[in-house]
Amino acid sequence: MAYTKIEKYDEDVTSGLIKNYHEALSLLGEDPEREGLVKTPERVAKAMQYLTQGYHQDPIAIINSAKFKESVSEMVIVKDIELYSMCEHHMLPFFGKAHIAYIPNGWITGLSKLARVVDVYSRRLQVQERLTTQILDAIKESLNPVGVAVVIEAKHLCMMMRGVGKQNSVTTTSAFDGEFLKNTTRSEFLKLINKKLD
Repeated sequence: MAYTKIEKYDEDVTSGLIKNYHEALSLLGEDPEREGLVKTPERVAKAMQYLTQGYHQDPIAIINSAKFKESVSEMVIVKDIELYSMCEHHMLPFFGKAHIAYIPNGWITGLSKLARVVDVYSRRLQVQERLTTQILDAIKESLNPVGVAVVIEAKHLCMMMRGVGKQNSVTTTSAFDGEFLKNTTRSEFLKLINKKLD
């Protein structure tokens, strides 16, 4: 999955993180001066800034940058949007798919902008529950649709690599608003995101 490259890292943030990761390696019993680890603190410092770049991006502005007046009133669905995020409790990754639907109320947005909104909120320290509602709220605020639905399915390395150690568990979260609070509309959406293309 392609993401916008950070052109310039904040030097103060980078140097502070480098110092802290250097110390962390020592505290873990490693030698941060050995050949394989000499550049690791810098690499991790830049990686963490990359993985949390969503704090510096505005999802509403992203949607509004491609907002078009249209009279369509049928459900718009973008499903299987890849997402990669970091659990805020253990700072371990979780990853999976987001499915988004909305029913326009005079306005639509570029389809890629919905995927970008997922990226913005995913590139922050997160919990899946909050991530789901943040995506819904951004679409609701910017487009004022008749209804919005968001479902996320993800695997969490904090459950797979540590603690309970359940490698095959998948967490599903959902958020619905407007017309999607009605059983018939919600059922249609859930049926469509589970339908496989022929």
